[in-house]
Amino acid sequence: MITTALVLGGARSGKSAYAERLVEESGLNPVYVATCPPADDDAEMGERIAAHRARRGPAWRTVEEPVALADVIAGEAAPDRALLVDCLTLWLSNILFAEEDLAVRTRELCAALAAAKGPVVLVSNEVGLGIVPDNALARRFRDAQGRLNQEIARSAELVVFMAAGLPLALKGQLPS
Repeated sequence: MITTALVLGGARSGKSAYAERLVEESGLNPVYVATCPPADDDAEMGERIAAHRARRGPAWRTVEEPVALADVIAGEAAPDRALLVDCLTLWLSNILFAEEDLAVRTRELCAALAAAKGPVVLVSNEVGLGIVPDNALARRFRDAQGRLNQEIARSAELVVFMAAGLPLALKGQLPS
């Protein structure tokens, strides 16, 4: 099993399902780290969360943490567990909305990944393949997401780009 993997792709590219498969095939106890806790006033998001949970099944333990991701990795990563962080894109949104220092949070995350005592698979959106956004906030987000993805990819053992449900190894070897 890899130590750190980053699974990138666009919306509905199959990245979450592929990341879940990587964790399940590790044979370790699966832990799902959700960066988007259920929103009480968003029925559609509640349905998405329920569908993800049903797909994963009861073997998975879920930890919800919108901001302190490094702390969760430090506390949950263990030799008998594989963590799945889904997703860095929502985590980034949470950091920006909370007006946290993104550079500090990113350094903390990278340090936690480097020190993790078990494998961690991270899911993130590739948002830079489309047109240049028409407003400053959207451009700031797109740029921050691109930098975050690059930072995590630098230290990851495996980086996979998903398109149409198909994995493409950008770094490392796809598991057979």
